[in-house]
Amino acid sequence: MNKKLFLAVPIILFALFARAQTAPAGADSAAKSPVRTLTNQQYNAYLKGVDLNKQSYVAELNHYPLPDEAMKYKKELDLSPSEIKQLAAVVTFLNMKKKEVGESIIHNERMLDSLFRTRKVDEGSIIFYGNRYGLYEGEYRTVVLQACFRTEKILTPQQIRKLEALKKHN
Repeated sequence: MNKKLFLAVPIILFALFARAQTAPAGADSAAKSPVRTLTNQQYNAYLKGVDLNKQSYVAELNHYPLPDEAMKYKKELDLSPSEIKQLAAVVTFLNMKKKEVGESIIHNERMLDSLFRTRKVDEGSIIFYGNRYGLYEGEYRTVVLQACFRTEKILTPQQIRKLEALKKHN
């Protein structure tokens, strides 16, 4: 009996470990994207305007903060009503453009998939849609960097230093 129990314990532990390693039902990583060439995470990020590639990194490295980060800490930064209004306009425009470009990227991916799947692809369409993808990615990065540039112009140097300290602390 002890021998059977001795053999069963490793099997039970292995089964429990394997179950713990799988994503729960309905988890985002397990969901399937409506666009075959994009992961569900990428698809949802493009729709929501979420920056998965940290397009602002070069700006933030050089003390040009994202406007939504500044808005997040508006009390701690003691932003004036005028600064809040200006930053809100930058955030609104940034989010609108990121979603707009994201939808364009999704449409472009669907077209490429359709062309290849239906075997209607040719050199010209590869060049056209490949270049469009690059243009969309460039437009996305441009709007993010412009938002950082505008934010730096709205905030004082002291507010930027305080924001950077708050971000490091949290």
